[in-house]
Amino acid sequence: MTDDVRTSVAEGVATVTLNRPSKRNSITRSMYSALTDALDAAEADADVRAVLLQGDDAVFCAGNDIGDFVDRPQAGSDDPGFRFLRTIARFPKPLVAAVCGPAVGIGATMLLHCDLVYAGEGATLLFPFVDLGLVPEAGSSLLLPQVVGHQRAAAALMLGEPLPAAAALEAGLVNQVLPDAEVLGFARAQAARLAGKPVTALMETKRLLRAGTQAALLDRIEDEGEVFTRLLGEPAAQAALGSFLARP
Repeated sequence: MTDDVRTSVAEGVATVTLNRPSKRNSITRSMYSALTDALDAAEADADVRAVLLQGDDAVFCAGNDIGDFVDRPQAGSDDPGFRFLRTIARFPKPLVAAVCGPAVGIGATMLLHCDLVYAGEGATLLFPFVDLGLVPEAGSSLLLPQVVGHQRAAAALMLGEPLPAAAALEAGLVNQVLPDAEVLGFARAQAARLAGKPVTALMETKRLLRAGTQAALLDRIEDEGEVFTRLLGEPAAQAALGSFLARP
């Protein structure tokens, strides 16, 4: 486990914290592995009945660490990033997210796999894949239009239009918007409420809620991953990523 991803378990809740504030909680390959390990451990631990995903009170996640991403490009379905996506898509216990500040790229798409999402007033969701010469990932091309409708999903995924917290709430992407200082505590309390309920009933309810789309979701993650990997080597993505790295 890397210190950039911290985990703790208390009162039935496993808290998984992105802990790289100096890099705006951008995710490296080693962090993807740590996140996957944390979810696997939470699934296997009978004492864990809910999981809370959080960043800090300034930023949830700025997406992939672009330097790490360029230096060590994704290498097919066994890449740590893709393994994390499959793990979070299949995770059987309740997932709660606390989102303060920016949630960009994977920081936004992972929220589509959470059962309850609580956002601070300063939170913003951003899906910048097309601007980077890439396509959406994490099954977001399937899940986002299911939640917000095709036109809103097209604006978010094709135009890259940001979704501030109030717009995300209105679109159904988050459950509640709170003052930034209250988000982490409120989400933790909601996770504790879930942990106080019968875990088998929670897991079966989640399975039933997702049963109609689970197989299609896993197929879409694989489809997106193949296109994403191919486009990553093309000139548009190389130029966009190079330009990002060249920023002062």
